[in-house]
Amino acid sequence: MKKTLFLALAVCFATALTSCKSKESAWQQAYNQATAAQTTDDNTVAVAPVNHDVTVTPVTPTQNSNAAVNDPDVRTINGPLTVVSGNPLKTYSVVVGSFVNQTNALSLKEQLANGGYDSRVVKTNETINGQTGWYRVIASSFNDKNSAMQSRGELRGKYAGAWLLYTR
Repeated sequence: MKKTLFLALAVCFATALTSCKSKESAWQQAYNQATAAQTTDDNTVAVAPVNHDVTVTPVTPTQNSNAAVNDPDVRTINGPLTVVSGNPLKTYSVVVGSFVNQTNALSLKEQLANGGYDSRVVKTNETINGQTGWYRVIASSFNDKNSAMQSRGELRGKYAGAWLLYTR
């Protein structure tokens, strides 16, 4: 009888100890929610909604036998170019910014447009540093190289990395 009573008490004791166990996932869930809320509060930036009407215009390359393609002041982009925003490209364009994020490119384009430039955004399929699909911000586009070089010279004061893009 003592053995049965002892066994029954042991089973009751074991049941009582295991049933009072707190759920580990409940506190873990609360901790994760608090951590997520704290990190979003620390990194929150107020951004006004931007509504951009995006029109895609494919670039039609033209052949120009007088262009100096091997000129170090002029670069070309292999592969298709698509005008995302702005007027079609001319033969020589002044590139002032390159972004993987389209919103950033459109923002710079708007800044340039507010400054009086006929700016454009062009999407390329280039792969640079492991990132494919770059948005190039073009401040101005010209049919002749000299006008493009003059515009690039004016823009280099604010955009030191400005370069010329030759579109065939």
